[in-house]
Amino acid sequence: MPGTIGDSGGDETGGGGARTGSSGAGGSLRRTLTFRDLIVYGLLFIAPMAPVGIFGTLQAKSHGAIALVYLVATVAMAFTAYSYAQMVRVAPQAGSVYTYARVGLGEGAGFVAGWMAMLDYLLIPAVAYLFSGIAMHALVPSVDQWVWTAIAVVVTTLLNLWGVRTAAIVGFAVLAMEIAVLAVFVVAAVVELVAHGAQRGWAVPLTGEGGFSVDAVLAAVSVAVLSYLGFDAIASFAEEAKGAPGDGDGGGEKGGKSEKGGKRGKGAGERGLRGSDRVARAVLTCLAVAGVLFVVQTYLAALLAPMSAAELAARPAEQGAAFYATVDSAVGGWLHDLVAVSKAIGAAFAALAGQAAAGRLLFAMARDRRLPGAMSKVDAGSGVPRRALLGAAVVTLVAAVWAARRPDGLDHLSSVVNVGALTAFGLLHASVIGWFRVRKRAEVPSVLRHVVVPLLGLAVVIAVIVEASGTAQVVGGIWLVVGLVVLAVQYGTGRRTAARG
Repeated sequence: MPGTIGDSGGDETGGGGARTGSSGAGGSLRRTLTFRDLIVYGLLFIAPMAPVGIFGTLQAKSHGAIALVYLVATVAMAFTAYSYAQMVRVAPQAGSVYTYARVGLGEGAGFVAGWMAMLDYLLIPAVAYLFSGIAMHALVPSVDQWVWTAIAVVVTTLLNLWGVRTAAIVGFAVLAMEIAVLAVFVVAAVVELVAHGAQRGWAVPLTGEGGFSVDAVLAAVSVAVLSYLGFDAIASFAEEAKGAPGDGDGGGEKGGKSEKGGKRGKGAGERGLRGSDRVARAVLTCLAVAGVLFVVQTYLAALLAPMSAAELAARPAEQGAAFYATVDSAVGGWLHDLVAVSKAIGAAFAALAGQAAAGRLLFAMARDRRLPGAMSKVDAGSGVPRRALLGAAVVTLVAAVWAARRPDGLDHLSSVVNVGALTAFGLLHASVIGWFRVRKRAEVPSVLRHVVVPLLGLAVVIAVIVEASGTAQVVGGIWLVVGLVVLAVQYGTGRRTAARG
């Protein structure tokens, strides 16, 4: 299809095009993931109760308007989700933002996008594993938290190596458990509100305490958007998403049309979707679902919170446990423990989804000769990039266990994540403009979809990077410089990416 990067066959080491056959023969990735599986991977990585850990911080920053913060954050991240949906139809390949920047901006920008995304795809799972280890150590103090952390890494890595479909099935069970626990909280909170009323006005979580402050809300939004990191991982599975029978490459620029250009009838439904269309819908759906879950839980918690936003701002040491304090005072310790167990298990499986996405990114970059070619191999039995997954697992294991053995490990590790992914998001938005407007690869480029939306998304990304911690900015800058040196060496030695069909 015009305007689409097609996938041609190629050898196992990356000398040819992306392999997207459904059989997995010849070392190709297998098209086994359904729409539900894609949603599972995205929501697992995000975590349905992601706001729990930063509830107190956002309450204090926003002057109590935390529900509004998540509403605005959902809209802000929707620009990025929409750009992903645009580009996954252009280049339905496993490299995600690496591939999109490569086709939209050029080889150098593609490498930088992949390199920066790699930083967070390796470190965010490490943070999640550490969260799991800390939670399990609190439940079973006789076992060191680094041991629990290592166990979580090993178990989830084995599931990823078993196969993408198997991991998705187990992940669905874990996600169902997390949502069930969240549902218990919602029901218990509503019962408490009906029986005893709210601690503050019903509109306060949307308007703030003591008056609305735009600056306070926007400052909180810059932190809240980080709760959504992970929905983008869905795009990494573009070569493993099931497509309509005979769809060939699994995607195309115009997701609403068939390959022959005719519009799909309303009755075509899910079975008529190409793989790239399925991924695009999953990205947008995942963000919308996460937004609803985040707004509902923070709205209810804000109504029940025993401490005001001003009190939390004056007591920063109590911000981290503010959600749990709310559950304890309003419902009881039993729900506190239930949420803690859910977070412990859920964090490990958030890392599973992140590790899987990291493996696909390393695989795609190795296939294009940007990383060692050994990582471009796909296991014929399981249909997963085994070596790339193991490489990601080793890096994540070292980082997570190192942090787990230090009293300040969590602070060190969590302070350096996010800038890499945000930088990659910025290049994603630039890629939409580059592909559709500069290179004019669309039949009828749209100013709204191909210029306005990505520019708004880019503005959001820049604002969040500016608000990021100094440590994160420094580490991100150093990582970028290292990547540019690697890129310069590759160009200097005449190394080029593999050709794409």
